Amino acid sequence: MKLYNYPRSSAAYRVRIALNVKGLDYEDMPVELRAPESAQRSSEFLALNPEGLVPVLIDGERVLTQSLAIIEYLDETRPQPPLLPAKPRDRAQVRSLALAVACDTHPLNNLRVLTYLRQTLGADEAAVQAWYAHWIAQGLTALETQVQKTTGDGRYMCGESVTLADVCIVPQMANALRMKCDVEPYPTLRAICTHLGTLAPFARAAPPPPGK
Repeated sequence: MKLYNYPRSSAAYRVRIALNVKGLDYEDMPVELRAPESAQRSSEFLALNPEGLVPVLIDGERVLTQSLAIIEYLDETRPQPPLLPAKPRDRAQVRSLALAVACDTHPLNNLRVLTYLRQTLGADEAAVQAWYAHWIAQGLTALETQVQKTTGDGRYMCGESVTLADVCIVPQMANALRMKCDVEPYPTLRAICTHLGTLAPFARAAPPPPGK
């Protein structure tokens, strides 16, 4: 397998965690997202993914895009350990938490949105930071309330084992901290992410510290 990847991409971070949870080896294919290189807009990369986004996973002859689709593919083809529960209601709950991050919070704050705010709309850094913090707060506030009901032991988002929801929250929390957002109002989420960060699959997937 090959993973087209950028270290600080939340979506790619999710897939790295999932691959580690499954114990799968992969060839890392770095894609520079930052200007002036912006390799995701190259003709070679667009031939793989016309959206120009990471991650892209190549498994044999199959080219897969979109982090949650990739992770569910991994869960279906390499089912142990599972990232989605067996019971339909539990699966739906995990997907709900994962989608709250991946579809409602992260897309508003990803690199291409922040770049558009700066370069096209002329927003200064204070305005960009305010935008980022607003959507982080809205997303994490709702998740904090939900997870107080779904966590089994305060160490995982849903139940008492790693699920897709955990794979999604750790990169989002890491981004919030990197952007210096206030995460004090979310003690349940912070405790879960602290625990997950001690687990080898999550620790190995983590991006380098800021400035490196």
